[in-house]
Amino acid sequence: MTPSEDNVGVLHGKWGEEIACEHLRRCGYEIVERNARPCPWDRRYEIDIIAWDRKLDAIVFVEVKQHKMRSPFARRLQSITRRKKDLLRRACRTWLFRKRWQSSYRFDVIEIFGTPDSTAPAEIDHIPRVRLFESEERFVDWSR
Repeated sequence: MTPSEDNVGVLHGKWGEEIACEHLRRCGYEIVERNARPCPWDRRYEIDIIAWDRKLDAIVFVEVKQHKMRSPFARRLQSITRRKKDLLRRACRTWLFRKRWQSSYRFDVIEIFGTPDSTAPAEIDHIPRVRLFESEERFVDWSR
């Protein structure tokens, strides 16, 4: 990958994260942190967005995935590999530990379909409560 191609990927990622933040704000979330790195010594641990869900009184860790277009052959969440899940799990746990968080939390994924240079608006697929953690003892109870 050339440096210019890498830069395009970064720009697309920032654009996707900005779209996701705007979506979360419209849904009543408060953005707490973006591109959080709870482990300064390990740059692999990054959380795209940390938001506060006021309605359910919970912290929401959000992974943003940006795609050029929807594919009828791709499954939802297909781009989040086992390794990525492991890194995200560790990053979230470290953040929770460092903040001494004792309340509810969950993990969401927002998939953005589109490109910054497209005239069509981006499509947003917000997937709440993705299974990332083993136990659910502190997850938000959605059955209420």
